[in-house]
Amino acid sequence: MPGFKYFMKKFYHIFIIALTLLQVSAIAQSITDSIIVLPGVDVQANRMFQKETAGMAQTTVDSMILQRKITSSLSDLLSENTPVFIKSHGRGALATASFRGTSPSHTQVTWNGININSPMAGMVDFSLIPVYILDNVSLKHGTASIADNSGGLGGSINISNQPDWDNTLNVSYLQGIGSFATWDEYVNLAIGNRKMQWRSRLYHNQSDNNYTFLNKTIATLENGKLVNPIDTNRNAGWKRYGMLHEFFLQPRGNQLVSAKWWSQVADRNIPNVTSYEGPLNANLNNQVDKDHKFVADWSRHTNTSAMLVRSGYSLKNLDYFLRNQVAGLGLVPAVFSESTQQSFLNQIGYNYTMSNNLSFESNVQVNWHSVASKDSVSKSGYETERLDYSFYIAINQRFADRLNVKTMFRQDWAGARRSPLIPYVGFDYLLLPGKELLIKGNIARNYKHPSLNDLYWQPGGNPELMPEDGVSFEWGLRYRVNHHRTILQSQATIFRSDINNWIIWIPSFKGYWEPRNISRVLSQGLEANMDIRSTLQSINYRISATYALTRARNLGDTLVWGTDSYGKQLVYIPLHSGNFLFHLEYKGFELALQHNSYGERFTTSTNDISRRMWLYPYFMNDLSVGKGFSFKEINLAAEIKVYNLFNERYRSVLHRPMPGRNYMLLLRVSFID
Repeated sequence: MPGFKYFMKKFYHIFIIALTLLQVSAIAQSITDSIIVLPGVDVQANRMFQKETAGMAQTTVDSMILQRKITSSLSDLLSENTPVFIKSHGRGALATASFRGTSPSHTQVTWNGININSPMAGMVDFSLIPVYILDNVSLKHGTASIADNSGGLGGSINISNQPDWDNTLNVSYLQGIGSFATWDEYVNLAIGNRKMQWRSRLYHNQSDNNYTFLNKTIATLENGKLVNPIDTNRNAGWKRYGMLHEFFLQPRGNQLVSAKWWSQVADRNIPNVTSYEGPLNANLNNQVDKDHKFVADWSRHTNTSAMLVRSGYSLKNLDYFLRNQVAGLGLVPAVFSESTQQSFLNQIGYNYTMSNNLSFESNVQVNWHSVASKDSVSKSGYETERLDYSFYIAINQRFADRLNVKTMFRQDWAGARRSPLIPYVGFDYLLLPGKELLIKGNIARNYKHPSLNDLYWQPGGNPELMPEDGVSFEWGLRYRVNHHRTILQSQATIFRSDINNWIIWIPSFKGYWEPRNISRVLSQGLEANMDIRSTLQSINYRISATYALTRARNLGDTLVWGTDSYGKQLVYIPLHSGNFLFHLEYKGFELALQHNSYGERFTTSTNDISRRMWLYPYFMNDLSVGKGFSFKEINLAAEIKVYNLFNERYRSVLHRPMPGRNYMLLLRVSFID
């Protein structure tokens, strides 16, 4: 439907321009308190002008969106509501993040304060993180991530859980039934009082995932014309089940003790690529991920200080199998890879406030990682461990109620390797007294050590790899207007990151892949978002949008890459991407329309635009309609979701098909005392 696509694209551009004009006209309006009570909805917003976040570009995913995406994975949540580009290998398959044009390992991810990036690969598979177990999702863009960890050349994503001290008893059950024999089940039990809270969440998901698609990779000649067959996504099913237990205790009013345990098993088949034309009982791929994560912490605060002690443990068993059917022998493994990853993560932090205009932050992290990986078929593998240290200090100062300045310093050791000092200087300047209109900016260095796979994977690991070292700066505008029953907020940021010794895996003449350093990569661009929330009589509505312009270029040595790759966009990084959400609520009814747009993506370093080496732009639309009912302490809700509303044919990764229009029905019952 090229005509409809053209209309949607134009509508999207007009929509962005209209919102921008609306915001500019609203700046002159008076600003009210930071908490606005709308009929039927409470909207709360933290003040933007804080010295502790000076110069930092941050995004927090709204709780309403978390509830709307409760049956989705974190990969879907991020791709539809943030500027982060998610590279998905298919429905339920591997999904990694590209933050500001960087690679998946350049996005640092924390769960309740502990880093959960794989010590093997250095990245996170966001398809394995269900939104159901999350209470908060926030992003620190670019150099702001230094406040959490080093190595986030693109940024950091922080997911966490929090207690509800008003809860006494809450029991709920959610059932989802969807296309491709998809079944979702969620159970929640929470009990407690003002001193103690306990919450358990259990979930189970499964899908045959056997959707059909037009296979444009394969063609037959019929009557002088090439005809593409209708194919089926075979051997693509998955099962996932897990649980999260949380315990919170306030022994005194100024102390908090908490413990959280997250356990999950994911068993998924990996379908063959669309170009595969072999027998159905060959190249059968399967991957099993078993994860256990535990974290406990104690915190104490006074009027002038705060202290935190945290300790966590992460265990991951990842098994990958590739089997072929052999007559008389059954399924014979061609790859039988098993790996165990363990991490002990410890942190002590102390913050001190001298006055309203001056405060200090500090913390020390000591983390131990161990990896054992082996393939019993090829008889290859490696075992290693590493002890990492990190020291952090920050000074936050306000000048004359108009200027906030934040200075951060981080010093890291990865085993015996010491990184140079990592500094950050950021500022917020209040342009108009009494108005929340800020100009923000920062400049910082960042540094990332190679992952254990980069160094030791067999075959191909490269112990001689240089750490990645970058200098970044950014500046932008952020503002918010509270007027009557409307909250309007937005920010726009221009960024530039110059990164040396970028690590990339490429095929070698030895017959396997190995990592190398690109001498230089330059990533620069623009991020913008806006959000409007208001009420019109008894109708509550919300309109939000994000846009990212990302130019990530390979400026490596032409003697290594050739002149055809110099200055070209990095693979799988779209130059343009964006999304918007329209949400409407009226007397228990809810309607939400989600739209995503992605520009072209290249799959070769030379940006070859041939049919096989180029991914065309696509526009994705989802629609959901729901209704809630209340009967004293019992609440009921039903919702129907339509994904890929206009049956778009698209791909996120070369030779990996994506589904057409599909559906999900959700039914929820909850008891709240």
